[in-house]
Amino acid sequence: MISFENTEIAFAGKSDKDLAWSHRLFKLMGKPWLVSLGKGLTNFALAIRLPIRGIIKKTIFRQFCGGENIQECRTKIQELANYKVGTILDYSVEGKTTEEDLDKTRDEIIATITEAKKNDSIPFSVFKVTGIAQTDVLRKANKSIENLSESESANFAIAKKRVEAICQAAFDANVPVFIDAEDSWFQDIIDALATEMMERYNSEKAIVFNTIQMYRHDRLAFLQKSMEEALSKGYHLGIKLVRGAYMEKEREVAQEEGYPSPIQPDKATTDRDYDLALEYLVKNIDKAAICAGTHNENSSLYLVELMEEHGISKDDKRVYFAQLLGMSDHISFNLTHAGYNVAKYVPYGPVKEVIPYLMRRAQENTSVAGQTGRELKLILEEKQRRKLN
Repeated sequence: MISFENTEIAFAGKSDKDLAWSHRLFKLMGKPWLVSLGKGLTNFALAIRLPIRGIIKKTIFRQFCGGENIQECRTKIQELANYKVGTILDYSVEGKTTEEDLDKTRDEIIATITEAKKNDSIPFSVFKVTGIAQTDVLRKANKSIENLSESESANFAIAKKRVEAICQAAFDANVPVFIDAEDSWFQDIIDALATEMMERYNSEKAIVFNTIQMYRHDRLAFLQKSMEEALSKGYHLGIKLVRGAYMEKEREVAQEEGYPSPIQPDKATTDRDYDLALEYLVKNIDKAAICAGTHNENSSLYLVELMEEHGISKDDKRVYFAQLLGMSDHISFNLTHAGYNVAKYVPYGPVKEVIPYLMRRAQENTSVAGQTGRELKLILEEKQRRKLN
């Protein structure tokens, strides 16, 4: 049986110096006031053009990002590959609005597919639809495509062509691609695009994956509906399963705009639906592929049990586990050591451009109950095992 308590395996890739450095960083991130202050100071420093890029790159960027471009990421890709952990290159530049910038993001995502085609250590590519679309048009299309103006319809058509270009490149390169989940006010149109792409490209196997956030109370039913549609139309369903990333914002917007919150009433309900979704996908594995994107030990172990119960081999490419770079190495490295398929999300991009992503990681480690404490506990145990001060 796999144990996520084996810190020797979990931190095999970290030198004593790296381990001590991670210990200091997580201790700092365990102080909410410091994280809030750091975010404010970072934004202020950037606004007045203080030279803080180097400081960020040597600290939080180093923990959670692979580099500023694909070439810089190659060192991290190889480091992970040495322990049979795959890489998912995640171009984490956000908030672009001009058509030229959106085209550049599309081209960068296609470049990650090209890199993956050359390197077996990169099993997937990934993109956000909001990264290649005008978000105001996307939000309006989410309510009704029919209500778009002529110029908005043309704008949406351009965004859809970007999605098609990425998915076509993935199909041509035989590299599966994740379409990430986003805020609920974008998600219906993203689901529609993902479904259309799966129907087009997944006839032989899952190339295009939709992402389902199980902290939404309607997602288990949506998963079942998606599977039924795939079965009826004869294509493979690709699903990346996550708990979710926008809970507080979702609840706030629902309250402000006066509609029922789409979020589950509590964590226990989210956990229940996540595990039910794993079970459902495993039962339909002949026409499905799963990436369990989770930092939850219990769900990871449950998927291991389900695979054993249904006779799915550890290295079956239809089942992957995934975690974020810099977090939950005790899950990633112990799973891959036991022979399971594991990949790390490796965000990259210019330091200044990925700061919103980095601030979310810092806040997540501060706000998620037990996340920082768990990372610190494991690091301390490994330091004691190595007899380090």
